[in-house]
Amino acid sequence: MRIDGLSLSALILELNEALSGGRIEKIYQVDKYTLILWVRQNKESHCLSISANPEHPKILITKKVPENPPAPPAFCMLLRKHCEEGRIAQIYQHSLDRIVIIDIDMREERGLIVTKSLIVEIMGKHSNIILKNSGVIVDSIKRVGTNINRFRQIVPGREYVYPPGQERLNILSSSTNEFLEKLRTSHSGTLSKDIINTAAGIGTLTAAELIFRAGLPGQIETDSMDDADFLALSEAVETIKESFCTRNFLPNIIVDASNRLKTISAFTLEHLRPPQYSTKFFSSMNEAADFSSGLNTKVVVSDQHTMLQKLIETEVNRLMRKKEILISDLEDAELADISRKTGDLLMANLYTAKKGSTEIIIEDFYSQDQSNNKLTIKLDPLLSPIENAQFYYNRYNKLKRAQEMLGDQLSKCVNEITYLESILVALNNASSSTDILEIRQELMGGGYIKDNNKRPNKKAAVSEPIKVITSGGSIIIVGKNNRQNDLVTFKKARSHDLWFHTKDIPGSHVILITENNNPADADIITAAKLSAYYSKARQSSNVPVDYTMRRNVKKPAGAKPGFVVYDSQSTIYVTPDTNFIEELLRGNK
Repeated sequence: MRIDGLSLSALILELNEALSGGRIEKIYQVDKYTLILWVRQNKESHCLSISANPEHPKILITKKVPENPPAPPAFCMLLRKHCEEGRIAQIYQHSLDRIVIIDIDMREERGLIVTKSLIVEIMGKHSNIILKNSGVIVDSIKRVGTNINRFRQIVPGREYVYPPGQERLNILSSSTNEFLEKLRTSHSGTLSKDIINTAAGIGTLTAAELIFRAGLPGQIETDSMDDADFLALSEAVETIKESFCTRNFLPNIIVDASNRLKTISAFTLEHLRPPQYSTKFFSSMNEAADFSSGLNTKVVVSDQHTMLQKLIETEVNRLMRKKEILISDLEDAELADISRKTGDLLMANLYTAKKGSTEIIIEDFYSQDQSNNKLTIKLDPLLSPIENAQFYYNRYNKLKRAQEMLGDQLSKCVNEITYLESILVALNNASSSTDILEIRQELMGGGYIKDNNKRPNKKAAVSEPIKVITSGGSIIIVGKNNRQNDLVTFKKARSHDLWFHTKDIPGSHVILITENNNPADADIITAAKLSAYYSKARQSSNVPVDYTMRRNVKKPAGAKPGFVVYDSQSTIYVTPDTNFIEELLRGNK
């Protein structure tokens, strides 16, 4: 969450108004860093998402509800014990730091009400979620021992202390004059750095905005400022403070030219102007934060995902080595006809061959150049001429059988490599633990992974294909793995719908639902771009994508999941547009 403490305070006000007094119904931990609290308030359930992800820490109410993993981690079980069925007393911020406290009232034995605190520290790589009771740490989502931090440990049983740097002023509760007087005594260098070190909750961008609104140079030093400069800065501080005092916020996010999130702010940042930056406004801070959570965030890859990827890549490498050996052996086996011809030549020249000879020079009547048709044939001196001819015939039969066998093995090896590469594409497309579980089950079905669970599993949840609606109103369905590929092609698609797949490249099956058998060109291009994006060629350009009517797609008997053959296709060349695809997917959530 790219937000400083000042703008965070506006978000916390919204969360407190929406959730205080609400009952915590359920607590989930969807990954290593992220918690979901389902809070019932005013006959409505809210999904509060809290994350200590070093790349993207956050706290917000979200409509994009993540799935609940089948097995809760230990910290989740602890929170269920201490916080489920409790009521949120209040949500507030420590000073203007990026530290959010959720006080939870729990009724314990004999009807006593005990208040416990869930502390969310939104501080980049130092982000954490900590449960505190009576000032003592019960546990945290990330434990911090002496081996990590000698000065501040986050471990059960220790007293909770706030991070260092609490001496800075809260400009919302302090007067502007008090802030300026303390600023005058700073001598660290630039005004921007002194503002950050003096005022709590002000980051680099807010400091730059204050300097911009004051009409001062960006790199001005505090020592060089006169009374007029401080007066201008005072007026700039008051303009921002006024919006917080009156709660007249202008929630917005700012992105750069590459659509990467720059920051979330409760007020306009006038110094970040087009064309380098663009601003998008929202009706609430929470809406802005929820929208931004889908922008350019790194996905936390699960251990199961990493294990499966490593297993498949190892198997593909083994098969590639096997393929090279088979190709070499097949090239040798293709010499079978030479052995047969050699046997024929010996049989035709038995009268000139003598037992004990090591070679014989004869005329090669197979040669096209009769002026230079002398051929030297190696002989075994221990064999008779006819036995030498039989030796070459036997070699011919052996190589011919090997040629057929090696060709079959090579075909199977290539097909298996293609299949496993499709699994790697599916892993890359996986967006949930259910997707990964389906891939694991497919690998177990294919014998690549042993199922060590002796007890039968409960029926696993089934993931759904991606479904998007184009700007023209057409429906496109995308399979994310081989099970979904078979599903969308043979269950969801009708015979006249269009089927898309990257040409000779592992990837997803994509279906364009056509109502009038005359789809718009723009929809065909969109479906082709989705096909290229959800394939091994995602990072390539001018990707060939085949498309044909679904009736032309067949699955051979006994074929592996996701494998099909097709005909009567057309080919279109497209370049996967990440921004276009991500915007399309966001618009269909």
